[in-house]
Amino acid sequence: MRWALVKVCLAVTAMVVVAFAVPLGLVIKEMARDRAFSNAEREAAVVVPALSITTDRGELERVVASAGSGDDMAVHLPAGEGRPAARLGRPRAAGSDVEAVRALGRASTAGVPGGSVLLQPVALGLGTVVIEVYVPEVEVSNGVATAWAVLAGVGVALIIGSVAVADRLGVRMVRPARRLAEGAHELGEGKLGARVPEEGPAELRLAAVAFNSMADQVVQLLANERELAADLSHRLRTPLTVLRLNAASLGDSPAAEQTRAAVAQLEREVDTIIRTAREAKPQTAAAGPGAGCDAAEVVRERMAFWSALAEDEDRTVRVAGVDRPVRVPVARADLAAALDALLGNVFRHTPEGAAFAVDVHDAEDAVIVLVSDAGPGIPDPEAAMARGRGSGNTGSTGLGLDIVRRLAESTGGDVRIGSSVLGGTEVRVRLQLSGHEPPRRGHRGAVRRRRAGRQRRSGSVFPRA
Repeated sequence: MRWALVKVCLAVTAMVVVAFAVPLGLVIKEMARDRAFSNAEREAAVVVPALSITTDRGELERVVASAGSGDDMAVHLPAGEGRPAARLGRPRAAGSDVEAVRALGRASTAGVPGGSVLLQPVALGLGTVVIEVYVPEVEVSNGVATAWAVLAGVGVALIIGSVAVADRLGVRMVRPARRLAEGAHELGEGKLGARVPEEGPAELRLAAVAFNSMADQVVQLLANERELAADLSHRLRTPLTVLRLNAASLGDSPAAEQTRAAVAQLEREVDTIIRTAREAKPQTAAAGPGAGCDAAEVVRERMAFWSALAEDEDRTVRVAGVDRPVRVPVARADLAAALDALLGNVFRHTPEGAAFAVDVHDAEDAVIVLVSDAGPGIPDPEAAMARGRGSGNTGSTGLGLDIVRRLAESTGGDVRIGSSVLGGTEVRVRLQLSGHEPPRRGHRGAVRRRRAGRQRRSGSVFPRA
């Protein structure tokens, strides 16, 4: 493309230069000729007053000698009244040309060796006098060669300049196109970080924007696939927890030991799958308009499952705030997975017999889900949230809290870890309702007061988040 632009610009500029320079050179040549003959006419006009005053040959010869440049002028006097025709100066024109001009009565030019002559007739009392002025060829072409050389130089400069400009324009167009092609090749080779600078002409900038957007979408789709695989693998931990608890109650027989070892091995394999799949951490998209589920119904359903396990381990379970529908803008399966992750952590990281509770609070701008337990608690909540982002500590994939956090952040909410009144850990999940902004920092006290009032009315055991 670059050389094509250079060739096109070279051809166009050359045609323009030829179209203007050739006629201009011919005009300059004609102007030089007209200038030379105009000077000759002025020299001939100097002799006319003397011819009208005197006819003395000697006087006329002095006038011709003083008016002409050397021997460039001659005067042809006609014959009359016993006076023969005479020629003053150095005549060069043929007699036939002089007689033709005298007969026609108007100026004319004739070619002579070394140049041309101007024959100017003047009607006087003694007859028609013809004044001859010699114009050398050098005078006719004076300055023409220089003017043509200047025109040629300007034409060459224009061509070189146009080629340089076309080359720069070609580089400006070709370089972004080449980078776009290189980015496409890199992306095709699996280099997902390949991006294209948004530069060059408007069309190429739009193409670069579209390419970068496409690359971002590809990366996001791949990350979502990995995250989905991790989430699905993590959901296997719920039935694995049940298997582990059941295996623990089988006694000390060899079959029981083998079952417990198999369950432990299966948990390790699931953890390996989760860590391998979670190479990227995409953001969970918020549910669209009209999407969502009943949080109270989901809590009742999942607590029916976990309550059976809690009964086997002599755990006390309390549930509050699920007696009426509570709509949240998240998918039912995602909310169920988040609850299973939190409750699975309770069973996994607290001793048997430790009580736990789930409380749902329906505020004006958000729905708050509290999961509390009577376990040993979490000494460093910030580290626990960091582990939830994938540090991969021993005994935990770090994905449970991350699933909950992404679910909350998809609605504009958040997740906080604190101490519960049961003596252990309290995980506070705030799901922002659609159409509401997240509460301001100074608004937290009002939310707590409304939540405390609801707790007193519902008999909840959670006084703080």
